[in-house]
Amino acid sequence: MSDNELSQGIDSGVLATDGPVIRDEARGRPLSARARAWIAGKDWRGWALPLAVLLLWDVLTRFLLSNTEILAPPVQVWREGVHQIVNGGFVFDIIASVSRDLAGFAIGGLAGFGLGTLLGTSPLAERLIGPSFNAVKQIALFAWIPLISVWFGVGEPAKVVFIALAAFYPVTINTFEGIRAVNRDYAEVARVYGFGCWQLWRRVILPAASPQIFTGLHLALIYAWLATIGAEYFLKSGYGVGNAMIDGREHFNMGSVLFGLVVIGLIGAALNQLAVRIEARALSWRNRTA
Repeated sequence: MSDNELSQGIDSGVLATDGPVIRDEARGRPLSARARAWIAGKDWRGWALPLAVLLLWDVLTRFLLSNTEILAPPVQVWREGVHQIVNGGFVFDIIASVSRDLAGFAIGGLAGFGLGTLLGTSPLAERLIGPSFNAVKQIALFAWIPLISVWFGVGEPAKVVFIALAAFYPVTINTFEGIRAVNRDYAEVARVYGFGCWQLWRRVILPAASPQIFTGLHLALIYAWLATIGAEYFLKSGYGVGNAMIDGREHFNMGSVLFGLVVIGLIGAALNQLAVRIEARALSWRNRTA
């Protein structure tokens, strides 16, 4: 490489080399320095296990398990997924599942935050309600399904109630523990400065307890998504990813079942990342004041 070529490469933001240059295929020109830095800065080791599983899956279906009713090959799952999205209404299943998940999460989260706040700020409420709550939370979530189906049927209200119940417990517990863990000296100092009950709650207790509360909300979002799929399995009616998977199983369409599993995992991962980002943004003030 000549000095002139090197200078031109540096000026254009792309280092000219004798080897291939990473290009933006959509625009037909080398990737920008920012794009190359983003690629280089990513830790791609997390993709090693999924790619290994995909490779093993493909090898098994090619050479050992030829019966597609037991394990469909990745190519068939991909084709089935495209068909479901384009022609089968799978988009409506995804929208239905995510919508009922967020509805149940909102209801359960608000109820859990309210009860956790009451238990955390009122010793009398803790003595009256705490023992009963501790007993009820020991009941397995799926044990509520017969009762919920009798009270609410098997339609949308029953599913939302079941999801809300899954989100309710972690928010209640973490809100209670977060408030109880607040240093009581903070409250004494606030009273010295003349803070009323609302100011004490808004400016002292809530900020101090917020990390634990967001932990509960994060867990609730995960549990709510798991409960969403469980509700669609056990309360089968209407649209939903779980319903689509059951339909695939009943028609011996393993490609549809496996595609549903992939979608469930992807949506769960996306919801988890969303919760992480919201929590980091909401608690960023702690880093500024540390």
